[in-house]
Amino acid sequence: MARIVMKFGGTSVADLDRIRNVARHVKREVDAGHEVAVVVSAMAGKTNELVNWTREASALHDAREYDAVVASGEQVTSGLLAITLQSMGVNARSWQGWQIPIKTDNAHGAARILDIDGTELIRRFGEGQVAVVSGFQGIGPDNRIATLGRGGSDTSAVAIAAGVNADRCDIYTDVDGVYTTDPRIEPSARRLRKIAFEEMLEMASLGAKVLQVRSVELAMVHKVRTFVRSSFAEPDAPGMDDFDNPPGTLICDEEEIVEQEVVTGIAFAKDEAQISLRRVADRPGVSAAIFGPLAEAHINVDMIVQNISEDGSSTDMTFTIPSGDMEKSLAALEKAKETIGFDAVQSELGLVKVSVIGIGMRSHAGVAATAFQALAEKGINIKAITTSEIKISILIDGPYGELAVRTLHSVYGLDKT
Repeated sequence: MARIVMKFGGTSVADLDRIRNVARHVKREVDAGHEVAVVVSAMAGKTNELVNWTREASALHDAREYDAVVASGEQVTSGLLAITLQSMGVNARSWQGWQIPIKTDNAHGAARILDIDGTELIRRFGEGQVAVVSGFQGIGPDNRIATLGRGGSDTSAVAIAAGVNADRCDIYTDVDGVYTTDPRIEPSARRLRKIAFEEMLEMASLGAKVLQVRSVELAMVHKVRTFVRSSFAEPDAPGMDDFDNPPGTLICDEEEIVEQEVVTGIAFAKDEAQISLRRVADRPGVSAAIFGPLAEAHINVDMIVQNISEDGSSTDMTFTIPSGDMEKSLAALEKAKETIGFDAVQSELGLVKVSVIGIGMRSHAGVAATAFQALAEKGINIKAITTSEIKISILIDGPYGELAVRTLHSVYGLDKT
């Protein structure tokens, strides 16, 4: 017998037929003798509808009331799944985030989990009860519902798994695992059997949409073994009840991966933008003067490249941001122009960031050179480069994005089984 947390996203619970299918997955684990908690998202499209309603009610809505409205989607799903499980003879009870409780900070709309008390859930496990938990929500210090930001149900599931000392956290989605790259771009992309926490964290933060970044961070900190599985597979299909090696991708500690590939996957992010500040005075504090106002405006800056002039008196500062933050970024920089002291600002939209990721890069030389040579042979110009121990990110013009992904996927042999 083991303790399992199962999470189902919006497409998996989009209607009552799919909720019944989810219930069959849950019942399979219950019948195997496992203790089970289930975390659910709102039905597909429901959160967007609720968000739009708050905006229509008032463009300047109160964040606490926004949370009260948008959290209701998960509440409906958890109740419906609990009812469905009960009709199948499974002892189930729905839970809201505040009932557990999942304690968060006060950042309504994008709260972070501070603590989970799993005592009562564990007691109910002992009584043979399945907990059906509304994801995406907790309770803030002001004693009001606080939501965790889009994709927050992944984070809820991993946090609950850590809080109840689960043996495994299964994230059920509309894909059957983590692939070497997006199969829609490169049909020869392979499903990975295992991927290290660090690799998954890089892939999630660099464009892969399989898991929310914060959920991977939490899994890595608490060493929660996490499976990405398909909710659309038949619940009684061969191998679905295999506890150790079910179909899907295991996200785990590096030590569990015996044969580490040099490169594990290729991630990409569209809609990147680049801003360049020309002839900035090269003095202490100038970087803080540039990036401080951007941080205050909640703008996420990624690649940063600095070029010092020959006489050392000025510098050009270039960095990337999401395209949607371009106007806000330019406004913040213009407001701080006197403090920063730049001559001109240039901007460019429609760029793509392509990233090569793999823990094996730590012990292998020449990985970057291979990427640069392959892209050069395809006539793809590189605008900016950043690296870490396990990743290389390259900024290129948008129209070359898919070609770059396919080229790098092939040059590192990821298309070979």
